[in-house]
Amino acid sequence: MGDRSGQLVAGRLRAGYGAPWWHLLLLVGCFAVAGWVVLRLAGEATAVRMLIWFVAAVIVHDLVMFPVYAAADRALLTATRSAAATRSATAAQADVGNGSRPARLSVANHVRVPALGAALLFVVYLPGILRLGGGTFTAATGLTQQPYLTRWLLASVAMFAVSGLWLAVRLYRVQLRDRR
Repeated sequence: MGDRSGQLVAGRLRAGYGAPWWHLLLLVGCFAVAGWVVLRLAGEATAVRMLIWFVAAVIVHDLVMFPVYAAADRALLTATRSAAATRSATAAQADVGNGSRPARLSVANHVRVPALGAALLFVVYLPGILRLGGGTFTAATGLTQQPYLTRWLLASVAMFAVSGLWLAVRLYRVQLRDRR
């Protein structure tokens, strides 16, 4: 009887909460850590500046950046779908007699993933790439910020190249499978 009542409580919790019990437990833990951080920062002289920076970052992301990268993603999907439709129409004409359906291969993620990696690297290393605070950087490290732009560009090219190679491998495998 105890097992049945436990399942009933878990079912009611999931129906009311909308997620499993461990999700609620994880959220409570996250709120506890966030509360601890707030208590630690409460005595800091720069706490108000940090709060202003955080709110500004949320506003800039939600009102500026999200619409920009959502529009870029929509354009990418439109471009790849129109290219895929042209490709599948040509393949369908070639496969009229054998009854096989050409495999769909999404190209969008092969652009999204390296673009996300390049964007994250850019945001993390933004001061170095744009050479902001060069005097402070040199005083603290004894180095210059000169190689940051080159290294970011090389890392971005490498991510796109690896993604392109993986796409080529996938296309080759699809072609081999379609020939069989």
